[in-house]
Amino acid sequence: MYRKTFEGMNCSVAGALEQVGEWWSLLIVRECMMGTTRFDDFQHKLGIARNVLTARLNRLIEHGVLVKVLAEGSERRGEYRLTEKGEALYPVLVALMQWGDEWCGHQTPIRMVEDSTGHPIEPVSVRVGARTLGLRDVRFELGDGATAGTREVVRARNLAILGKE
Repeated sequence: MYRKTFEGMNCSVAGALEQVGEWWSLLIVRECMMGTTRFDDFQHKLGIARNVLTARLNRLIEHGVLVKVLAEGSERRGEYRLTEKGEALYPVLVALMQWGDEWCGHQTPIRMVEDSTGHPIEPVSVRVGARTLGLRDVRFELGDGATAGTREVVRARNLAILGKE
């Protein structure tokens, strides 16, 4: 059963979810970031059905998040690697991990530290300079791809969250 498509929505979040929003997809990307490259290793580590894994890998390749390459020293065995677009999901996964550590009621399974110093990484945040911004510190404005519907969404959001248009 395939979910509803978000293709027609004029929303960057919906566009991102269209490409990587299905939960197996982000777990596959996470595994790539942990060094997993082989189909059987993804299948074993995630406990995912082979047909589902095949479909998710193909979709991630289709969207340019992964690329399939021949394994070094092999003429037949393929490996999956993150593209630049896939690696750009790194802060997204770190933010999800940090959110899960904070809000999902379990002990932190993995701590992330800077390799050269051993210092814990800071929480992923929205910033202007050194200032961390919260939900109520940011005003939405229309972007280049805005439509009439976007105009109303931005107006309503700024009114609801900031009390001003």
